[in-house]
Amino acid sequence: MKAMTRVLALGRAELTLLGRNRLALHVAVLVPPLMAWAMRRSIGGIDGLGLGETGMSLDELALTAGFGFVLLFVVHQNLVSAYVARREELVLKRLRCGEARDPEILAGTALPAVLISVAQCALLAVVGVGRLGMRGPARPDLMVAGLVLGIVVCATLAAVTSAWARSVESAQLVTLPLFLVSLMGSGIGVPPELLPAPVASVCELLPLSPALALMRGGWLGGMGAYAAIGHVMTALAWTGMAVFAVKRWFRWEPRR
Repeated sequence: MKAMTRVLALGRAELTLLGRNRLALHVAVLVPPLMAWAMRRSIGGIDGLGLGETGMSLDELALTAGFGFVLLFVVHQNLVSAYVARREELVLKRLRCGEARDPEILAGTALPAVLISVAQCALLAVVGVGRLGMRGPARPDLMVAGLVLGIVVCATLAAVTSAWARSVESAQLVTLPLFLVSLMGSGIGVPPELLPAPVASVCELLPLSPALALMRGGWLGGMGAYAAIGHVMTALAWTGMAVFAVKRWFRWEPRR
């Protein structure tokens, strides 16, 4: 109970700081839906490329892309900036001198991003069904599993990535590799079914691919237990590697 109380207290303080940082707040709240809308507008002719064969409409592709943008911008990019900022301001160093343990400090810092990402994904789903007339989720359990795994993977990778950034300004640059790789190969811009089989097999192993595949399968249905377990295991493998990297390379003090 004491650990949870400390995490909630740290999360409340971090949420207050996020509210004061208008740029970070706008990026977290506005950028994911705007990116999904812009992608929907820009690929309006993708049906000619065989999108119908995947069982997805263009609106459903944009919706699942919105889930991916939430994970990338709200969780990963926002948390990299937060960890770097708190490190350079010596906040993390001071927190380690108190009662909070290292996992509690990292979790408390990530809590606002987690809550915002869950709220945004829920809002996207409600808008998709209520406003766009899309079918509802076929397997909500897979959607929840994908969202939870996506948040965990992005949060742990954010802690790892923050070690490469020397300042808050450079934090935006170190998040680009995961963004570009996920945009190209994790099903955000192009469904894996439209990629050549060898390329799709490799892309399934990317960090965000398992979470997005579970969320897409949860929305559309048709994902068997074997495929779902495979995606879960891949996401857990990435989480395990990221946790090891955090323990090994995460920086608690400013880089000199």
